[in-house]
Amino acid sequence: MEPIYITEEGLQKLREELAELNKQKIKLSEVIAYARSLGDLSENAEYHTAKHEQGLLMAKINDLEDKIARAVIIDASQMDTSEVRLGVRVRVLNEKLGKEITYSIVSPVEADLSAGKLSTQSPVGQALLGKKVGDVVEVNVPAGILRLTILEILPSQ
Repeated sequence: MEPIYITEEGLQKLREELAELNKQKIKLSEVIAYARSLGDLSENAEYHTAKHEQGLLMAKINDLEDKIARAVIIDASQMDTSEVRLGVRVRVLNEKLGKEITYSIVSPVEADLSAGKLSTQSPVGQALLGKKVGDVVEVNVPAGILRLTILEILPSQ
């Protein structure tokens, strides 16, 4: 079983999502029980819809349980900031826009670009990994070539 490196915050979000899905599972079980009580299941659309939803929900629950079981917390206080790696924050300059951006480099489980959390498996994340302050990376993205200069590497917050 391959570990999933994750921040404490990311693990907490997974646990909260799992708790919410378990609540939905209970409600869905009640819907299924009610639909079953209506009689003939062969033509009971409500029952079949609820059973289908239950299957999808259980798949999500199993996936989250697996991720939580494989989670290994990243200790930010022990983080080496000499180069870009999982668990650091990196401040870069987008040379085309002349704009500074700070990304947290996270596992794919935690990725959320709108929150500045960049996956190690994304094209930009992969290009940044292993680079040092002052390095320039070029990444081919849908909008063209993205050119980033690494300004600062910081421990994760």
